[in-house]
Amino acid sequence: MSKALKLDESVFELVTRHPEIVEIMVELGFRDIAKPGMLQTAGRFMTLSKGMKLKKIELETVRLAFQQHGFEIIE
Repeated sequence: MSKALKLDESVFELVTRHPEIVEIMVELGFRDIAKPGMLQTAGRFMTLSKGMKLKKIELETVRLAFQQHGFEIIE
């Protein structure tokens, strides 16, 4: 059974529910999420969708990375 991640949900909420996604996000290029305090500040308003646009990462790349770890991306 896959776990659902919404593109427009804050990164803070996603990580609170599924802490294991931090490592997946760092591998995708969202390295700032691992910095101390970043999740509690920017992570509260940053969404996966906004982060992908900011880092210029394709949705399909993100979708495949999360699928490999049992997650489903919901648009």
